[in-house]
Amino acid sequence: MTLRKYFVLAGITVFSTLGDSLLARGMKELGNVHVSLHNLPALLLAILNPWVTAGILLLLAFFACYMSALSWADLTYVLPATSLSYVLVALIGHFRLHEEISPTRWLGIALIAAGVGFVAAGPSVTPTRQHRDTPDGSRDTVSQELSHEEVES
Repeated sequence: MTLRKYFVLAGITVFSTLGDSLLARGMKELGNVHVSLHNLPALLLAILNPWVTAGILLLLAFFACYMSALSWADLTYVLPATSLSYVLVALIGHFRLHEEISPTRWLGIALIAAGVGFVAAGPSVTPTRQHRDTPDGSRDTVSQELSHEEVES
């Protein structure tokens, strides 16, 4: 994996963590906002809160990085590889937003973070699959890597 791809994964983690944190801070300032057509002005006012606006902009940067990562890696690799944001959000929530986090929730966050090691150890992309005709006329699915090996031998 190239350095650029590591930066994209880091961008996903950082932008989602900061975006979610700023969005939470802004919404806590505003209090309970009920989303409905009758309450549209309150929703628009919420979007104009500087913390909410900054959070939305960072979440847009997150989506740009996320889309980029999904263009070269599998979803089953990208999403778990960026789960460090769960740990960072918990730390920001606890220390900056003064949220109470139960030991059970900390354990869950630790398990998610530990699972990242298993995901990161595997390939980031599933080899593409192609079909080939078999002698009996049926179609067999083989990986592209296998097809290249057959051609070389």
